[in-house]
Amino acid sequence: MGSLSLLFIITLSVILLASYREMQRNNLEKLEKYADMYLPESQRNYQNAPARKDNPPDLPPDKQKQNSPSETDSPDFQLSVFYSVAFSKNKEVIDVRTGEKELYEEEELVSLAKEALGESSRNGRIGNLLYLVSSRPGYTLVAFLDNTMENSSMELMIRNFIIVGLAAMLVLFVISAFIAGRIVRPLEESDRKQKQFISDASHELKTPVSVINANTEILDREIGENEWLSNIKYENERMGMLLKQLLDLSRAESASVPMEKMDLSSTVAGDTLALESLAYDQGRIINADIDENIHITGNRTQMEQLVSVLLDNAIRHSSGKEIRISLKKHGRSAVMSVSNESSEIPEEKLKFIFDRFYRVDEVRNSEDNHYGLGLSIAKAVVLNHKGNISVSCKDGKVTFTVTLPVS
Repeated sequence: MGSLSLLFIITLSVILLASYREMQRNNLEKLEKYADMYLPESQRNYQNAPARKDNPPDLPPDKQKQNSPSETDSPDFQLSVFYSVAFSKNKEVIDVRTGEKELYEEEELVSLAKEALGESSRNGRIGNLLYLVSSRPGYTLVAFLDNTMENSSMELMIRNFIIVGLAAMLVLFVISAFIAGRIVRPLEESDRKQKQFISDASHELKTPVSVINANTEILDREIGENEWLSNIKYENERMGMLLKQLLDLSRAESASVPMEKMDLSSTVAGDTLALESLAYDQGRIINADIDENIHITGNRTQMEQLVSVLLDNAIRHSSGKEIRISLKKHGRSAVMSVSNESSEIPEEKLKFIFDRFYRVDEVRNSEDNHYGLGLSIAKAVVLNHKGNISVSCKDGKVTFTVTLPVS
């Protein structure tokens, strides 16, 4: 609708602008024609006087005409209302024409003509009058064309365009909403069923995984160390970890989690402290810069999960020793960022980094019990809290930025 509305507005604007420019061009042509036909009163009287040998007419042939419309002129020219003021070389008024309807007094026309002479352009608009300044032999002519009717017509056309345009956009919106609803409904239903399947399958698989784990424990006590039994236990543990992450993702995508006012600063600081030992075991340190008393409305468990996912991801994928986490308040938002040193990640891979089961390093497997679901869980948590999460990679550092509304 935004695209269609923009296209509609641009189209109407182009039509109105083209109409206005065409109207101005036609009016200027009429003014030019009027100015060409114009003769000062003294020259008109001289032209109409009987020719005498001692006083031959000295006007050029193109001046031997009247300055009133003739029957051969176009109807719009004949119906147009013209005014004019002629000035001598000394800027003295030598002739004023107030038109047949005399809507303007001579003093008012002279004042408007002097204003037109003071403009830098030889043509333009003053109120509802279109003016043209024309230099003639012995005098300067300022011709006016009354634009009142054209301006009223243009205003009426703009008003009708706006009314019709708004009505058309409203009808289009209703139709688009109806069609979009019909198109999107199957997609929403498919997405809902997919999420429901993940949740149901994860719950159903928990029971057999638990049974297998219990049976392997019993067999381990009965027969002792066994290579095949060790493989079963290992794969069962991996399966259990995958099911746990799928359930976490399902819960994170649920919009029904309880929300409460919470201290985000203390939550981030506590989870950061808990993961410092993990970072130390892998030869890394966590530098924290966390402002105090930043409160949001959210779910504490999911916020802890968000911090754990981002820090765990940074610890596992960092190519350097330092992990940085910061939490700041900017206006009405809490901004948390987690950054670590890393090799350059191509832009085409960054845009998929929050997808389920996506791994930037395609050659890596899931031996570390990570299946590419952590960042999907993080995104689901952020969206569930009406926030935004983004990733950037520059200057050898990968930075995840989370923005959440404060309460």
